[in-house]
Amino acid sequence: MNILHRSLGMWLADFLVLAVLALWAFGTRTLPDYVLPGPLPVAQRFVELFVEPSFLYHTLASTSRVIFSVFAALVIGGGLAVLHRAYPVLDWIMRGGVLPFFSSFPSIGWAILAAIWFPPGHFSIIFVQVAILIPFCMINIAEGLRQIDREVMEMAQSFTRDKKRIAFSIMLPLLAPYLLGALRISYGIGWKISLVAELLGSTSGLGYLMLRAQGSADLTTVIAACFAIVFLFIAGERLLLDPLARRFSSNQATG
Repeated sequence: MNILHRSLGMWLADFLVLAVLALWAFGTRTLPDYVLPGPLPVAQRFVELFVEPSFLYHTLASTSRVIFSVFAALVIGGGLAVLHRAYPVLDWIMRGGVLPFFSSFPSIGWAILAAIWFPPGHFSIIFVQVAILIPFCMINIAEGLRQIDREVMEMAQSFTRDKKRIAFSIMLPLLAPYLLGALRISYGIGWKISLVAELLGSTSGLGYLMLRAQGSADLTTVIAACFAIVFLFIAGERLLLDPLARRFSSNQATG
């Protein structure tokens, strides 16, 4: 019965996608491309974003910056969370200063500051993305550290004094769900941030491509770039995050 329900759900989802495409194609028959292009021109441009060298360069630039920024934010946010855990005296500074500052500082503010402080390029975009993603990573990892049972850590220390062994054998497996949660949240938000940052301070990337397309009323490129971002987000989840989650689950099961 569950298999039947799943099959019906998949068929219904496919039908809805086809229905939307049909309505889109029908509704754009008499409209010029600068108002709303049809699905075929958008699909062609979408393919070009991953095949045509002049477009592929921008796609790869955005993708590489998002991936690097997510892992950089994970390292910095995780380091701040570990520092907070190791030195409770810093609790007021972290909770009352660092975390509220990064959490509440507006995204557009970081983008404007980066555009003023740094020349357009990779560093300015990565700076904006990392600054905005740090609190998401810090909150997730700090919560994971709080959930670690102190008795488990005391028992581990009774068997070995090797801090590296305790960190990789005990703490890291316990933190894995929170690390994966931070990765998922940061990866999705990172794509949204990248567009804002690239609009204000970049000469490459999908955001810059969309800004250039807006100037020439090339709505086909704008919509295709949006679909490319959705595709890249889903691909990142399916090819990277989901396998990591499955590997963690299998390691827990065997452990």
